[in-house]
Amino acid sequence: MNQGKVSESPESRFSVLLVGAARLPGVRIDRETYLKKALARHCSADQLRIAIEETPAAAGIPVDLLDRAANDSIRYETAKVSALSAAAGVPGAIALPATLPADLAQYVGHMLRISQKLAYLYSWPELFSEGGDDVDDATMNVLTLFFGVMFGVSSANGAVGKVAAQISEQVAKKLPQKALTQGVVYPIVKKIAGYLGVEMTKQSFAKSVSKAIPIVGAAVSGGLTFATYLPMAKRLKKHLAGLELARPTHGFVVGEVVEDEGVSVPRQEEGQDQGVAPVKRAGPVAALIRRGRNP
Repeated sequence: MNQGKVSESPESRFSVLLVGAARLPGVRIDRETYLKKALARHCSADQLRIAIEETPAAAGIPVDLLDRAANDSIRYETAKVSALSAAAGVPGAIALPATLPADLAQYVGHMLRISQKLAYLYSWPELFSEGGDDVDDATMNVLTLFFGVMFGVSSANGAVGKVAAQISEQVAKKLPQKALTQGVVYPIVKKIAGYLGVEMTKQSFAKSVSKAIPIVGAAVSGGLTFATYLPMAKRLKKHLAGLELARPTHGFVVGEVVEDEGVSVPRQEEGQDQGVAPVKRAGPVAALIRRGRNP
């Protein structure tokens, strides 16, 4: 009896929905492929290489440039999910049992897509492990926190900030497993999952009402999806962009090159504080000069 109640809890419903959506074709974003496409026209080849091998922040890419790439992705995903939702609303009430679960799954799938894209732009590590359909606990929990931010849950903002701080301090290329599954963040994740289970049930009901009338329901459903998805994506973007993790950790200093024991040391010109430019090699050793630090 208790097991039945647990399986029907809002937290459990949300978890099942999230895992199911993560297994849909096209939901998982390949980090390297995405960063190449999103940043290629915004930055240099050297910046792009470092962004992929390390992070966009390590490449010294300014946040305002990342914001432009993020806005492009948000517009694309919003248009796509709204069009799919409108198409699902065309049949009307007769097809509701078939279209509503699929519509909800693809909506969550597009929330996952934009969450990954924004995370990778703002220097979070790879979220999904390569190969297989499974979603590990750390990924499940950080995505739950991202969804919480999108839904305006204040505790999710603080929890995401704590996880980001750990990633930044440890210069980690993976999610901090312990913090997300055992530490102080974990109880927050559980509460947010329960809240999201309830909220998504409400959204599902609202969409079912909007789709009850054929054709008209399509326009209303597509508009409702647009009106909810866009501000949620922007909310997550604003929060991730404001974290220390997203800020450029160093940049190449632009200036005149002077020779010193086979190493080219750029001399910063007065008033210059620019982004990334390659350091020329004058010998076997290449120097990467961090802004504001002695060589």
